[in-house]
Amino acid sequence: RQSGPQILRHGTDALKARILPEIAAGRCTFGIGMSEPDAGSDLSAIRTRAERTEGGWRLNGRKIWTTNAHHADYMIVLCRTAPASEDRYAGMSQLVVPLAADGVEVSAIRNMLGEREFNEVVFDDVIVPDSHLLGTGGDGWKLVMQELSFERSGPDRFLSTFPLLAALSQGGSDGGAEAELGQLVSRLVAVRRLSLDICARLAAGEPIGADASMMKEFGTTLEQEVPEAARRLTPVRADPSADGLAGSLAFSRLSAPCFSLRGGTREILKGIIARELGLR
Repeated sequence: RQSGPQILRHGTDALKARILPEIAAGRCTFGIGMSEPDAGSDLSAIRTRAERTEGGWRLNGRKIWTTNAHHADYMIVLCRTAPASEDRYAGMSQLVVPLAADGVEVSAIRNMLGEREFNEVVFDDVIVPDSHLLGTGGDGWKLVMQELSFERSGPDRFLSTFPLLAALSQGGSDGGAEAELGQLVSRLVAVRRLSLDICARLAAGEPIGADASMMKEFGTTLEQEVPEAARRLTPVRADPSADGLAGSLAFSRLSAPCFSLRGGTREILKGIIARELGLR
């Protein structure tokens, strides 16, 4: 979703030759290392640092809430490569780090469902070759914004509760319920069309302004409304151990609060939208 396009656009020739065929063959998976224990919504506060060494970089720091890092082969790591300055967004770069390298430790963070989805990743004197730098030194902030555009506009920002919506639609209901479900489905279709449009523009290298942020806001709002609608429309009780409607209902209710946090909180997104519209 994010890593392939970034390596294709900003990777060195050596990195492209090594990794892109593996991604295309389904033999290589990636994580993105942005958030840290003291830097979440404000990524300019990151402390993970890479210092120049012979032939590459020496990386130290930690990342948190990294999805599926325990399955990933590589991580694109946002780090500081220059001293802090008045411009909080300057001096950051991105390195492609093999997670099997010496000095990398991946620890599980289990969610409310008991699943190992998130991880904390620690880098202790990890040596990263020069060929694994994305773009040029100092490009980190620009590249992160591009990656977030891919994340915020993709289908997993509006399909998390689709199994529940599908189960509700197939369950049979009265006229009032059908009308409410119809509204949810029509919004889903509209959000999907917006997502596909943004995807095409990103692939063409066109500017998208605040559209990715609006896409995520529309999508996650819809995702969070589906379990609330289910609460009103079905007598089925949520059961995490069950299949079908009961299982989908349990998953959606437990996971819905995180939808408006991942990839940028609702408040952060509205600030971005306001800035793009010249309102702040």
